[in-house]
Amino acid sequence: MPGSKDIFLAVRKATGWWALVGGLVILGVVAVNVYSVALIILFDRPFPGVHEIVQVGVAIGMFMFLPYCQITGANVTADIFTANLGRRALARLAALGALFALLLAVLLLWRMFFGLQDLQTYRETTAIHQVPLWYAYVPILISLLLMAVSALLNLLETRAVTDREDEGDPMREGRPTS
Repeated sequence: MPGSKDIFLAVRKATGWWALVGGLVILGVVAVNVYSVALIILFDRPFPGVHEIVQVGVAIGMFMFLPYCQITGANVTADIFTANLGRRALARLAALGALFALLLAVLLLWRMFFGLQDLQTYRETTAIHQVPLWYAYVPILISLLLMAVSALLNLLETRAVTDREDEGDPMREGRPTS
């Protein structure tokens, strides 16, 4: 696929920046928590609505990290089970993982899009600050779209690795090994 490396690098760069923004969101959540604790210590009163800010902020931040984790292969793995596997088996497991990630991202994107529409229709808001909940869905849906693209690229990348290895396999070409 011509230019596939350029596409992969562009998506990796975009997901890297997206994850950094997610880190800023998490830092904002931490700042609100610190502010609330300071208010409790100094004035015996917490910042109102800190729990709803934490819930929404952490959800957004967590989803913003997923595409970067997918494109870089930084997801949790059980290396103890794969330590003795060959490159082809590892590539096939990576392809299976990428396929599952792609299916999950597409499923969540589809269902959360309808959730977004419902939240817009019924105008559901947070209890204390009255922030529309659908606002949180926009970066989450963008994250899921980036995750789906990342998983698709991972799947294509692992397929290319196994295809290259299969080209050098004499059993694939119908010739017995010597």
